[in-house]
Amino acid sequence: MPDQQTIEHLKDKALEMRKNLLKLCHYGGWLHVGGDLSITDVMTVIFEYMLHVDPARVDWEERDRFILSKGHGAGALYMSMANKGFFEPKEIFRTYGKLGTRFGMHPCRDELPGVEMSTGSLGHGLSIAVGLALSAKLKKQAHRVVAVMGDGECDEGTVWEGAMAAAHYKLGNLTAFVDKNGLSLDGFTKDIMNIEPLDEKFSSFGWNVVNLDGHDVAALVDVVDNLPPVTTEKPTVVIAKTVKGKGVAFMENNYKWHAGTVDEETLKECCAELDTKRESERTLQP
Repeated sequence: MPDQQTIEHLKDKALEMRKNLLKLCHYGGWLHVGGDLSITDVMTVIFEYMLHVDPARVDWEERDRFILSKGHGAGALYMSMANKGFFEPKEIFRTYGKLGTRFGMHPCRDELPGVEMSTGSLGHGLSIAVGLALSAKLKKQAHRVVAVMGDGECDEGTVWEGAMAAAHYKLGNLTAFVDKNGLSLDGFTKDIMNIEPLDEKFSSFGWNVVNLDGHDVAALVDVVDNLPPVTTEKPTVVIAKTVKGKGVAFMENNYKWHAGTVDEETLKECCAELDTKRESERTLQP
């Protein structure tokens, strides 16, 4: 198990990211804030703990590859990369969504070094990750390929073509995280297109499946620590049960906050709410 100091550090980084996302939601304007907040803990653990990348060497051949399949979660990606040192957060706040920016509502590979693939057309990220993982396997490279997907995009047939191919080619170097917040743009996934049982589907396709609470940082770190070696033959999917809009009461489980903006007063209230919850959590630590 990871040590408590590491866990608390990651929780503080996740708090920082949530507050920065809300600031971007205010200063930058329209942001896919609900899904950004649901993947904050997952993205924090991936970028702060899991990935072997070097901002000074974006083309380093031995780096891990990361694909944000749910490209509308770009805010969380930008903040994660900024925390890792790829660029300054102030550039995101200053230019997000503006003409000529490097930080659009979906990530663009051509504009932002360190982004492996332009994404936003949902359902394709897993297949791209499969291609990267297969290439690494054929070249006998030791890095991992990591993809973060939304549960809503699992409606798409290309997801399951990618899942089938990953198992067929025995890509143990591939790990997918599914942000299972149960909500899409305009409603609950169970009503729009029921994808359950998601874990049994991936298992039947030949994947190693892990179910966990996507806001449990210790559990996420433990999964990363215990991933099978890249030389194994089964890809791994981590199905992370999350809450859309996590941390902000009026946004939580509310599809109307798939995207939006907040005013100055609401921003202050949201950040105060997040700080209060984190302090309360700290007092419960042994």
